[in-house]
Amino acid sequence: MLIYACISAHGFGHGSRSVAVLAELAALRPEWRLVLSTALPDSFLHLAMGPVRFERRPCRWDVGVLQADALGADPEATLQALEQLEHDLPPQLDQELAWLQAQAEPVLIMADVPPAAALLAERLGAPLAWLASFGWEAIYGPMGLAFTPWAQHCRGLYGRGTLLLHCPLAMPMDWGLPEIQLGVICSRPRLSLGPLAQRLALAPDRQRNVLLCFGGLGLAIDPAALSHWPGHLFIGPDPGLATVSNGRVLPADCRPLDVMPLVGRMITKPGFSSFCEALSQGVGLHVVERRGFAEAVVLERDLRRHAHHRCLSQRAFYAGDWELDQPLLPPQQGPLPLDGGAKAAAALVALAEGRSEIPIIEGPKFKNSV
Repeated sequence: MLIYACISAHGFGHGSRSVAVLAELAALRPEWRLVLSTALPDSFLHLAMGPVRFERRPCRWDVGVLQADALGADPEATLQALEQLEHDLPPQLDQELAWLQAQAEPVLIMADVPPAAALLAERLGAPLAWLASFGWEAIYGPMGLAFTPWAQHCRGLYGRGTLLLHCPLAMPMDWGLPEIQLGVICSRPRLSLGPLAQRLALAPDRQRNVLLCFGGLGLAIDPAALSHWPGHLFIGPDPGLATVSNGRVLPADCRPLDVMPLVGRMITKPGFSSFCEALSQGVGLHVVERRGFAEAVVLERDLRRHAHHRCLSQRAFYAGDWELDQPLLPPQQGPLPLDGGAKAAAALVALAEGRSEIPIIEGPKFKNSV
């Protein structure tokens, strides 16, 4: 069996989520081939997949929203990229269809969440499972009239899948498909905590250590802002953190997830995978507002429902007013289940093997209204 995963390269969140599911799948069916079809960089994929064997097809299946940095969107550049993608997709579809047919083995397509995966699945005659907390129609719809045709196009393709693996922290996905509700999806820390803490010279009190991380695009941070918090140590991927005494640069072989068991809080943007990883490791979230991306409103709502948190304005963040001296606000509701990756992998196995007992749940279990 060949699992062909079409993964959006809009930041690293879709890749992190997909990898978590594929790792669980590899544990269930280690003999299956995992093929990652994505424009995400090799360095990210190899670090994220760790010991799990995979093949890579360097394909761009969607655009997402182009961004100047982790907090800002660029609508004009996004429209131009969407038009270019429409030009590039037909030959790519032909190429990948020919490659998959040449493998001469059964194929299941998992997509997170490029709409064009539906075209590949239909031409190949393969089942298609969406792994999603939103579709691009929900993002493009609020971005203005110029995006309306793109939103409609995406919505039509999403309705042509086989199954929706419905992630939590989700926007509405009324695609008319059978679906399975999932809990939190994330990988597990892999590094030994004692040597890692020593390597980074972290404080023994977890609450003094703060992860400062804004996803794949990152965010320019003035290292001088750390001087507002001399009692804390800050760990993140920004090389500028090495220029101040209470800054630590995340090593290249260490994911943010790997250091989370050693930190008490994380300063970040609204992001599905960052939220899931923090929830899984009991890390409090200080979340900086994000504009121009409709998912952020939903994530901030569910942050208040399910996480210990504080919400920061962009102005407060850039001023260094990070509220680390304030208690975390408790969640309004209970925690989310942590079995999302395992549940998604079990559903993929059942779908690939054509078993009728696949546990389909119709309709949303988590409330999607904003």
